[in-house]
Amino acid sequence: MIDDTIRLVTIGRILRRRWRLLAVLTVVGALVGYGVSVVFPPRYTASASVLLPGQWEERELLTQVDIATSSSVVDRAAAKLDWAGVNGTDLRDRVAAKAADGNIITVSGTAEDPKRAQQLSDRVAQQFVAFSARIAGGATDADAAAGPEALRKKVQETNRRITDLAEGADPGRTVEGVQARTALENLRNSLEAAMKKLEEADPATDKASMVVMGPATKPTGQAPPTRTQLIVAGALLFFLIAVIGHLTSARMNRRLRTEQEIASALGSTLLGAVDVPGEQRAQRDQGGGPRAGLRRLLGTDIRWDVPAPQRSGDEAARRTRYRRVCARIRAELPAPRRLLAVVPDGDELALRAAGQLVAEAKGDPALRVVVVPVDRPIVPDRGTESGAVVVLSAGSWTSEELTGIAEACADARQEIVGIVVAGPVRARPAGPTEQPPDHATPALAVRGHATGGSA
Repeated sequence: MIDDTIRLVTIGRILRRRWRLLAVLTVVGALVGYGVSVVFPPRYTASASVLLPGQWEERELLTQVDIATSSSVVDRAAAKLDWAGVNGTDLRDRVAAKAADGNIITVSGTAEDPKRAQQLSDRVAQQFVAFSARIAGGATDADAAAGPEALRKKVQETNRRITDLAEGADPGRTVEGVQARTALENLRNSLEAAMKKLEEADPATDKASMVVMGPATKPTGQAPPTRTQLIVAGALLFFLIAVIGHLTSARMNRRLRTEQEIASALGSTLLGAVDVPGEQRAQRDQGGGPRAGLRRLLGTDIRWDVPAPQRSGDEAARRTRYRRVCARIRAELPAPRRLLAVVPDGDELALRAAGQLVAEAKGDPALRVVVVPVDRPIVPDRGTESGAVVVLSAGSWTSEELTGIAEACADARQEIVGIVVAGPVRARPAGPTEQPPDHATPALAVRGHATGGSA
């Protein structure tokens, strides 16, 4: 997995061999999502639409969106709502606005209660329209700009004043009186014409006349994220974290998987590869206790980062591999050939292979199985043995651990004659002619530097 590309087959292998662990973590993630939904209360969102008559450019609409969510509008809405302990700063994060097609500004308000959400969106929309009208009319908060109606009243008062002045002037007796009356009539006509043109052509007046298109609809459902969404998100997040964690662990795995890498780390030659029926278990997980039981329950006692065992041949084909290894040992060493079969502690696959190798050797070479701990390896000192054969499984040990075993053999003056790599295979059902040999008795394995039986 160190240099392999992550493929779908790798994901599938994780799902097949770690489905129990993934299921437990997914349930835990769902519970965490439920807890988050309990801590954070549900929220509801209501929306009100404001129509902007006339022709508006896109940048002008964006400006109106910013105005709708500005502090001036939100503060006025908060003052109108008069909610206890809630001011404009608190409402600023609950108000949103966006421009829609057809010159429509949608104002949204979010609150813990559907009724409050409705009230908030309505108040913000109203204050937005009022504030935009003040900006367009050039009025201030002090005089509040009465708008076109106030302007019409001022024009009417001016017309009455002109009439009074015309009646009080000399009724055509002098040239000056005629000129004064003519000037007053011209002023009246000009004022009325200007007022009419202002009402018909002033675009600012049209743009200022925004309309709230009805009250906001009371929300019937929660605003996202809902409780269901949080539960699903938590379950999915924990599931993805578990899968990514497996992939990361596999990419950082420094265990040697190829026969060439193993031979290089031990500084010896490869004698051969043998097959062991059964599934390869995770290293150092053979103990008992609650933790081992939990690992078996979750399925973590089986390694997932190794390919599935291939279907092996018959019993005769497997025994042939062991006999060829013994033949290579006899070719390497003169008689008498007494060797240690060194097996790393915790490598159950290699231990079974070493026992089968002892049975197939039939005393030539005479092999004594020794189980060596990898944390502080100790190999029995050289006595009658001519060296050592290291039996181990691929993908189980790092280069540092194998180097430590090689150094322990060197300290004991046990030359490593060769290496035997054991691999798991799926055994075929034994036929009537495939009977195990009578001499295939298991070898006695000793640990550390203690002496044991030989085959």
